[in-house]
Amino acid sequence: MFRRTTAALAALLLTVTGCDAVGGLPDVAPGGGGTVDRVPQGTADAPTARTLLAGLPVAEPGRMEGYARDCDDGAGCVFGRPWVDTDGDGCDQRSQVLARDLTDVRRKEGRCGVESGTLLDPYTGETVTGVSKIQIDHVVPLAEMWRSGAAGWPQDRRVAAANDLRNLIAVAGRVNQAKGDQRPEEWMPPNEAYACQYGRVYVGVKAEYGLTVTTAERAALERALASCG
Repeated sequence: MFRRTTAALAALLLTVTGCDAVGGLPDVAPGGGGTVDRVPQGTADAPTARTLLAGLPVAEPGRMEGYARDCDDGAGCVFGRPWVDTDGDGCDQRSQVLARDLTDVRRKEGRCGVESGTLLDPYTGETVTGVSKIQIDHVVPLAEMWRSGAAGWPQDRRVAAANDLRNLIAVAGRVNQAKGDQRPEEWMPPNEAYACQYGRVYVGVKAEYGLTVTTAERAALERALASCG
């Protein structure tokens, strides 16, 4: 009886904390009201992110002339057609991010596309069901990439950056719309517990692509990384 009771309690604990039955850490930190610690693979840890941030060049944002994200045929998109399969695995990047960030994922029959799943949104801490309510956020917005250095890149480098999985996170559509192309001094995730992770992802991407930051942007990122402890 004792063994059965202990096993039942253990199973219940796994369910409540969000732990995977096969080892691993919970995605939801206890007591955080939905605190999500998840970051894309390859994200710098906090000490590394602080070092990278200190090395980013400071400059005023560039002009937006020539920037075009939306287009009908892909010819005018400065970052290429959305969700290109840049890694050649047969699945577009949007589908890869959804499959990576959602739980209870159900794919379309015979295809990579995700039909359904559940998201614990890191930006709000809320649970979102229904793929139609979920969008993929470029943590460093494409417009911000453009004005901080990407305007001078060749097209293939911009396409690669726009589809880099390290800069893509599945979030609630409404919060993604609210963010737009704002920098960290203008917008941070409403879930303050995710400030550290957001800063780590943002700084890592800017460093990877040699992008600049403004003085205010750097100060906001320093505050975000200071929350890492």
